Parts: sequence; C-alpha cells; structure tokens
Amino acid sequence: MSTAIDTAGGRGLTPLRRRVLIAAVLVGVVGLWHVAVTALQVSHLIFPGPATVARAVYELFAGGELWPHLGVTLQEILLGFAMGAIAGFVLGAMIGQSALLEAVLYPYVVAFQTVPKVAVAPLFVLWFGFSITSKVVITATIVFFPVLANTIVGLRSAPREQIDLMRAFTASRWHVFRMVRLPHALPYVFAGLDIGIVLAVIGAIVGEFVGAQAGLGYLILQRNFSMDAGGMFAILIVLSVIGLALHALVKTIARRVIFWVDSFTDVARGS
Repeated sequence: MSTAIDTAGGRGLTPLRRRVLIAAVLVGVVGLWHVAVTALQVSHLIFPGPATVARAVYELFAGGELWPHLGVTLQEILLGFAMGAIAGFVLGAMIGQSALLEAVLYPYVVAFQTVPKVAVAPLFVLWFGFSITSKVVITATIVFFPVLANTIVGLRSAPREQIDLMRAFTASRWHVFRMVRLPHALPYVFAGLDIGIVLAVIGAIVGEFVGAQAGLGYLILQRNFSMDAGGMFAILIVLSVIGLALHALVKTIARRVIFWVDSFTDVARGS
C-alpha cells in the first residue's frame, strides 16, 4: 500500500523556477476566473469575482472577527490530529506485529472507517455537546485510519533478513521493533501523518457544521445564511492556507526525522 504521490517529474526544477511556475498558475487561474465572471455577468451573490473575494479577505482580517474563530478551529485541528495520530500509531504498531490482533481487530477498524463521519458527527455532538470536545473527537476519528494503515504497512516492510539476524543475536521483541521495524516504518508513518493533517482540517469543519458556537465552520454557516458568497470564499481561502501550512510543517519535520529518505516518493518505490 502506498499513499505517496510521485513527484519525480518536478525534481529537475530549481526552487526558484518551481515558485515561479506556482505563481504563474495562480495568476492564470485568477485571470480566467475574472474573465469568466465578467463575460458571463454572473451575480456576486452566486459566484463572486476575484476582486470581491479579495475585499472580503481584507475585511475578514482587518475587522478582527476572524481571530477568535481561527484560534478555536486551529485548536480543534491540532488536538484532534494529535489524538488520532497517537491512537492510530499505537494500535497500528500492535496490529502490525500480531497476526492475531489483525484477524480480530482490523475488520472492526475497517468497518468503522467505512461509516461516513458526517453521519456519525451528530452523535458525537449529542454525546460530547457543542463544546470543542465533540469537534476534537470527530477530527481524531478521521485522522486515525490513515495513520493506522500506514503504520501497519510500514512495520511489515522491514526486511525479513534483518529481523532474523537480530533474533539470531537474541535481540528482544522491543529491540527488533526499535532498531529494525520502526526505522523502516517511519517513512510510511509520516506519509499517513501528511494525509491526516489535511483531513484534520476537514474533520474540524465538519464538526462545526453539525453544531458549534465558534470556529471557521461556524463563520461559513453565518455567511451562508446572509447570502455572503464572497465571505464564504474568503474563509475557504483561509482554510486552504491553514491546510497548506500544516502540510508543509509535517513535511519539514519528516525531512528532519527521516533524513535518510529523499522524499515520500521513495516509500512508493518500496525502498
């Protein structure tokens, strides 16, 4: 199993050229957006143009309304991500080393994962209330599975010869895990964390949609009720920036921790 995306085609680009291309794509998309909205004379109530959205972003930051809601959503994202990642890694480490646990527990984990989280989110709100707790739990359940699945696959990617050699030297199960299985699993674990941190943003917003008194999802609902499409676009842009920033943070940590791996692409190639 692999969750990595092959980026080999972009390895020949210098950092400056890559940034220029990213900026060029952004300018092109915004330009086409402006031309389409202007040419088709689309109402800003239905699909606002770039200028309307830019003004809404400025007002969102300048008015001060954003900051308390942003803090709530970030707290939900980070706490939910931490809980889901820890639970996924611990259970994945147990299942990855035990055929019995895999046979007994993994089918239930998969069955729970197949249940749409949007469907169970109202239950979490009912159990944990409208406070931040329900959003953290919803976020954790979404982050949990990709970390668990990648941990299991990573632990089983360790070469059998190295494990047998360690056991031949009377190494304990813990030493085999720490010195052989875990180093081979870490690239997969970080690939799962990379997916999980992006899904954590979705989980927090889903929880706020179901029931919340604060947060960016709560702001989106407010803008929706007032037919403020520009305001909704502005909040979506903020959420996209949050997702990109957290994704970059996980990749930066991964480069420092698994420094022997060039990129997550190596995971996909089975190295």
